[in-house]
Amino acid sequence: MQIAVLTFDGFNELDSFIVAGILNRMKPKGWKAFITSPTDFVTSMNGVTVQAEQALEFAATADAVIIGSGMKTRNIAQDADLLSRLQLDPARQMIGAQCSGTLLLSKLRLLGDMPACTDLTAKPWVIEAGVKVLDQPFFADGNIATAGGCLASQYLAAWILLHAGTREDAEAALHYVAPVGQKDEYVERAINSVIEYMPVVQVTGI
Repeated sequence: MQIAVLTFDGFNELDSFIVAGILNRMKPKGWKAFITSPTDFVTSMNGVTVQAEQALEFAATADAVIIGSGMKTRNIAQDADLLSRLQLDPARQMIGAQCSGTLLLSKLRLLGDMPACTDLTAKPWVIEAGVKVLDQPFFADGNIATAGGCLASQYLAAWILLHAGTREDAEAALHYVAPVGQKDEYVERAINSVIEYMPVVQVTGI
């Protein structure tokens, strides 16, 4: 399972690193979440510079793609050349977006008429793009998912784990990162926030 975590200049560290950290708990089963960027190095909104593990074009061949947010998302949404490098296909890929990353999903014409989640800062931009914004942390329809709020990254990770792995995989990965003394509560809330959006066959089979 190969996952592209799209991480642009000005990125929000929580969006990229939380989801990547949770999904990389599955390394023993052959999974890998890659920081995927349009340049060799990108610098976060708080000045943290990281080296890309994969070029942006990797997203076209990944099994799953997570679009992170950042302080420059509105500029990216207007960069036709940059967006043209993203050839995504929900027919064969799981595609999720976090906070202002939902705006990029809209610009890539991947949302259609479906409602979506985003954070409070990006909400006006997403509405302006013609998307109905939900007042909830997570929503999914088929192979497209969106999350609102930095810490909702765990829900995107859980969604991918439940889709491509098992409930046991999702619970184990989430349990590892959850706070001590609250692990069962955190795992239950994450699973319950996502499970209703899973296909019926998968829900009954996990």
